[in-house]
Amino acid sequence: MSLMTTAPRHVPVGSGIYPVLVAISSAVFLVSNINASKGVEIGPLVLDAAFFLFPISYIVGDVLAEVYGFRGARRAIFTAFGITLAATICFYIGIWLPPASFYENQAEFALILGLVPQIVLASLAGYAVGQLLNAWSLVVLKKRTGESSLWVRLIGSTVVGQFGDTLLFCAIAAPVIGITTMGDFANYVIVGFVWKTALEAMLLPVTYAVVRAVKRREGYHQAA
Repeated sequence: MSLMTTAPRHVPVGSGIYPVLVAISSAVFLVSNINASKGVEIGPLVLDAAFFLFPISYIVGDVLAEVYGFRGARRAIFTAFGITLAATICFYIGIWLPPASFYENQAEFALILGLVPQIVLASLAGYAVGQLLNAWSLVVLKKRTGESSLWVRLIGSTVVGQFGDTLLFCAIAAPVIGITTMGDFANYVIVGFVWKTALEAMLLPVTYAVVRAVKRREGYHQAA
């Protein structure tokens, strides 16, 4: 039985607040790439240091897909992808350039910004696949639910997107951050997936508020 109650609508991507959301998405992804190079242990949990940023990324991704549709979300994803790739290239160029005679922090500069290629690959691949799956599944669900049951779209898309993101990232990055056994790998994947999904579920009120604010700002309910 169809769950359709009202026809789904989207706002054109050229609308006012869209560039701000794209900028936030790009900034979060860029910072995540640097933080993710550090493995952390919190009690029995094995995580990377970017774990607290991923929910922000998916909240923004949900808002983009819900308000602007798959094309708008895809444009933002590719923008963040391109910015992060360009920044990584710039980091490597900065490391390669000969340091001034008075500059004493070359080793530290290279250590922090010299992102391991495998980590970069894992992050870019996980981000692109996970965010695209998240946006695609949200839009597919919206075609069935219309404007009702936002929570179904948010949770359903998170499960799909986070699983794809976490599994792909962990599969590529695990050896680099010191995860060598199947037990630790399973812990890394399962804990990362459950943590990110559960946290976004807990943050549903925040996501709802942001979605409402963006829709109101964009005149969504007056859009055809």
